[in-house]
Amino acid sequence: MSDAALQRWVEEISERDFGKPFRHTARYNHRLRTTGGRYFPRDHRIEINPAYLEAGEETMLGIIRHELCHYHLHLEGKDYRHRSPEFRRLLAQVGGLRYAPPLPGRSRSLPVRYALICLRCGRTHLRKRKMDPRRYRCGACGGHLALRRLK
Repeated sequence: MSDAALQRWVEEISERDFGKPFRHTARYNHRLRTTGGRYFPRDHRIEINPAYLEAGEETMLGIIRHELCHYHLHLEGKDYRHRSPEFRRLLAQVGGLRYAPPLPGRSRSLPVRYALICLRCGRTHLRKRKMDPRRYRCGACGGHLALRRLK
């Protein structure tokens, strides 16, 4: 699907589901990896991850509705952020996706590679990323931590 076809599709969804026109730019962004789409408040453009075309039309429709919720709320001067009640209400009303589902064949999370071990109570805190144990304390007892690399 080309950018022009995406533009027409977004305009059609906006008219049909929101009853309002979409007067800005919608296009694909091939650099997106972990998100379904983005809305830019500065210039009101919407970018969609083309990898979600493989996930099906319903998923793409949910992602476009999600981004259009940001778009229309922002243009109305309302709170368009994810945590706002207006955004959540509109998203539920139009049937948009709250989160983009994980893409098949792509792992989003890192494997657990490190363990922080409390020197006082012995509790193990598993971590995916390396961190400096001197900057943190055990969440259970407040003891000092030691870092150990797992296989």
